[in-house]
Amino acid sequence: MRLKRFIEVAAVGAVSVIASPVLAQPVLTPHRAVYDIVLEKASDRSGITSISGRMVYEFDGSACEGYTVTFRFVSQIETADLSRITDQQTTTYEGAEGETFDFVTKSYVDQQLDREVKGSARRMNGATIIDVSKPEEAEIRLEETHFPTQHLVELIEKAKAGETFYETSLFDGSEDADRIMTTTVIIGRPETSPKPDEEFPAAKAIGTSTYWPVSVAYFDLSDVEGEEVPDYRIDFKLHENGITRDLVMDYGEFSMKGRLVDLTIFDRTPDCPN
Repeated sequence: MRLKRFIEVAAVGAVSVIASPVLAQPVLTPHRAVYDIVLEKASDRSGITSISGRMVYEFDGSACEGYTVTFRFVSQIETADLSRITDQQTTTYEGAEGETFDFVTKSYVDQQLDREVKGSARRMNGATIIDVSKPEEAEIRLEETHFPTQHLVELIEKAKAGETFYETSLFDGSEDADRIMTTTVIIGRPETSPKPDEEFPAAKAIGTSTYWPVSVAYFDLSDVEGEEVPDYRIDFKLHENGITRDLVMDYGEFSMKGRLVDLTIFDRTPDCPN
């Protein structure tokens, strides 16, 4: 599952070489966010009776030094026949200019390593070149695209400019690190919390700042036969500083809700004056 992608939309994720010429690039706040995850609904076909878990997302860096993201999602999935604990751990680094992206993801099932994907990507001469070192060495050439922080920055810029719908693409190293996802983004009207939000006790870290309701659908167009339907969709509230909350992750046969329960803002001094 690509569950990290909801905040990388860029953080997950997600976030700039395509900055609007009339708006300053958004300043993304280094932070650690903790979300409690529960099953919202599931079809009989999915076989899922319960999902519970916790997701921790840590975003650090700046437009001068680049951005580091560490992500961990631990969940317990219940079906009529079994109970399984999954643990996904991801670390990424995206260069300041959005031209390079390093990634490593380890997936555990019942505390046993199930899969590790590691590599790096770079944008070069109108293409995206991926060098995969695990599970097997490979070089993959794809069309030019965004990396996660670029993707997030673009989203915030378009929200600030009043745009409500657009389409773009994303590479985040998920799955086998061999594909680009097409994303369609719907941005609602900006809203302002009348008081520190009751969603989590540490709401004062966000205060009464403006946010946008956002819905992002992800399509793998390399594997499409017939009608194009999204692999999954993520709805959330996005703040101008890149913090997200009130999540719904819809995978078709089941969906999950994510509630922000703790937020730590890192006290960082920018490493460049402008």
